[in-house]
Amino acid sequence: MGVYEAGGNGSNGTTTATTCNCCDMSLRCWCRWKFGNHQQQQQPQQNHHNLLHQRLVSLVFSSGFMFFLGCLVLYGSIGMFYGWLVFSKPYSRSTNVGVGLHSLGCQEDNEGSWSIGVFYGDSPFSLKPIEAVNEWRDEGAAWPVANPVVTCASLSDANFPSNFVADPFLYVQGDTLFLFYETKNSITMQGDIAVAKSTDKGATWQQLGIALDEDWHLSYPYVFNYLGQIYMMPESSQKGELRLYRALNFPLQWTLEKVLIKKPLVDSFIINHAGIYWLFGSDHSGFGTRRNGQLEIWYSSSPFGPWKPHKKNPIYNVDKSVGARNGGRPFVYDGNLYRVGQDCGETYGRRVRIFKVEVITKDDYKEVEVPLGFEEPNKGRNAWNGARYHHLDVQHLSSGKWIAVMDGDRVPSGDPVHRFILGSASLAAVTVVAVVLGVLLGAVKCIIPLSWCANYSGKRNNALLGRERSNLFSSKVRRFCSRLNRVPLCVRGKIKLYTWAGKLVLAVTIVVGVALMCTGVKYFYGGNDAEEAYPLNGHYSQFTLLTMTYDARLWNLKMYVKHYSRCSSVKEIIVVWNKGRPPRSSDLDSAVPVWIRVEDQNSLNNRFKRDPMLKTRAVLELDDDIMMTCDDIERGFNVWRQHPDRIVGFYPRLISGSPLKYRGEKYARRHKGYNMILTGAAFMDHTVAFERYWSKEAKAGRELVDRYFNCEDVLLNYLYANASSSQTVEYVRPAWAIDTSKFSGVAISRNTNVHYKIRSNCLLKFSEMYGSIAGRKWEFDGRKDGWDL
Repeated sequence: MGVYEAGGNGSNGTTTATTCNCCDMSLRCWCRWKFGNHQQQQQPQQNHHNLLHQRLVSLVFSSGFMFFLGCLVLYGSIGMFYGWLVFSKPYSRSTNVGVGLHSLGCQEDNEGSWSIGVFYGDSPFSLKPIEAVNEWRDEGAAWPVANPVVTCASLSDANFPSNFVADPFLYVQGDTLFLFYETKNSITMQGDIAVAKSTDKGATWQQLGIALDEDWHLSYPYVFNYLGQIYMMPESSQKGELRLYRALNFPLQWTLEKVLIKKPLVDSFIINHAGIYWLFGSDHSGFGTRRNGQLEIWYSSSPFGPWKPHKKNPIYNVDKSVGARNGGRPFVYDGNLYRVGQDCGETYGRRVRIFKVEVITKDDYKEVEVPLGFEEPNKGRNAWNGARYHHLDVQHLSSGKWIAVMDGDRVPSGDPVHRFILGSASLAAVTVVAVVLGVLLGAVKCIIPLSWCANYSGKRNNALLGRERSNLFSSKVRRFCSRLNRVPLCVRGKIKLYTWAGKLVLAVTIVVGVALMCTGVKYFYGGNDAEEAYPLNGHYSQFTLLTMTYDARLWNLKMYVKHYSRCSSVKEIIVVWNKGRPPRSSDLDSAVPVWIRVEDQNSLNNRFKRDPMLKTRAVLELDDDIMMTCDDIERGFNVWRQHPDRIVGFYPRLISGSPLKYRGEKYARRHKGYNMILTGAAFMDHTVAFERYWSKEAKAGRELVDRYFNCEDVLLNYLYANASSSQTVEYVRPAWAIDTSKFSGVAISRNTNVHYKIRSNCLLKFSEMYGSIAGRKWEFDGRKDGWDL
């Protein structure tokens, strides 16, 4: 690299070129990213811009820069392949949903993905989700109905595109329930008030439309009755006032009745207690107000005002985790008044808190927190309310029971932005790794070319040097760059790539870059990391997971329970224990109840034994050594709900030939069809399957299963085929599946040839007993298969 020294001829002074190391401490050293030193051609002052252009071209086309760019391309290709392999889904998540406005709704929103669930209880402090009361709906294939009951898709499918639904309030008219809630319009990105109706105690909801739409954001639609008239007091803080609306034609037509207070109150309600009307709300506009930690009270002799402030206002101006901000309708139980508040400590709307009001007068107010008795979900983001729930409206029905609606979200507030920041940081770290690789391999001679530093122009004349001496900051920057540029030489001096240690450092650096790139791709394209349930006709449901095992496979069982209990639609797990000392349920890390059924006899027939413990119509028979994603499980469940009369599973077989011979999945794919589904991973209606299996006609088949200790799944397929001439099995291809018994060495069928031979004998025997299934064949369906066949 040439260093220019000003001559004594003024502006036309001569220059003398000397060389220096690229990482020299001299402030006049300019380094470039390329192999070896390269002499820069001297340029006259009048060609200054051409010199800069040449330096830029030299930098871009230098071997160091090309190496850096090549690393990024390579890592980017790996990231793209990882994204395609893990996150691309050729099947559609939506089922039985029309296109059109639904495609506009349910967009990822920084405020969350809120939805609404229904709860029942004998009191406000014993609420259970709707799936706990086993409410069944045959027309919706929901056995039982499960939360959430209202989602963004519910409204979007009714031609009102919505990103999320939240802040639910009930209005009860006899046996009819009206649900008012906030919906964020996917087009205007503004909150509106929607309304739905239920005539079956909240199991299903008919979306009636938008009840209130203003030019500003609306939420928290507090609905109440006063002197035979129905009123709504939604949050209108964006308008800067608290407005009261009256129903002209309930529930869809409303008119402004009065502006109650000219303050931007949020989440307000009115309640008549002890003959006085009390208005609770939060004003976050004041100086020194702690957001989500402030509460004020006003009182009046009428819900129309005039409203007078409480003597102790603000009642709260504390940390946002205390629960000062209202979180729903207050309620009276056993003569006591209770207020619902929001805990916004960890994230906005993290949970609701209940406060018992002990004193409420014009001069004083006291409340104490009491437990709600609500069991928090522990399925993480796979639960519809796994991350937060911030609104509760509980009401007493004429039957004496209590009903409640609660909103919930599977992700915290700001999740998309959080993922974007983490993804960007991961990709930035990849660029650093690329530079490190260049340093190790000698492609990068220095980190920061000094030509990038301030006040550098290439020619070092006296005027420029004087200007740099007077600019202390510029001098310090160039000195820092020079010192930083010594790093590559030092690194290469200490790490020798021809040694084992050097090769290890290089390998670790490459792996770290791959890991960082995959992490960045995950944050950008992996979504919110939730494996959600698939709705059918707008309804969700649940199933029971059933597996059969024994003491030698306890390691498999623990991993199995921990994984599958977190799947969204799993209601509970039943473990059929065939041999050995059974574990305790507490020994298993489960997010759902686990029941261990100890059998007296070690028989494969126990898999299909009728069990009064089963509370769902759907049962997933899944071997304890099969691991697959919750998304595949949910997808299979959705397909079964569409065909509950079939065995729906993940392992197809084709039984054909003369004589009949049992073959693996490759044979079925090669012949482009199947007629059997292995029940080691299959959904079925236990009220049908188990009855058939334990019928008198199946007795000879069960005896054969005990004799061979094999073929119980083959027998069930024959029984289904014998009962119907139509299709009796359905295949769903998983994204991937792992046989964990290969790692534990406790596989039941260790010798594949012997195993297949026994099954071939079973085929011959069952065909004699129940008729052959070889004449049946169904082609693979690409929509359910998830692949282009």
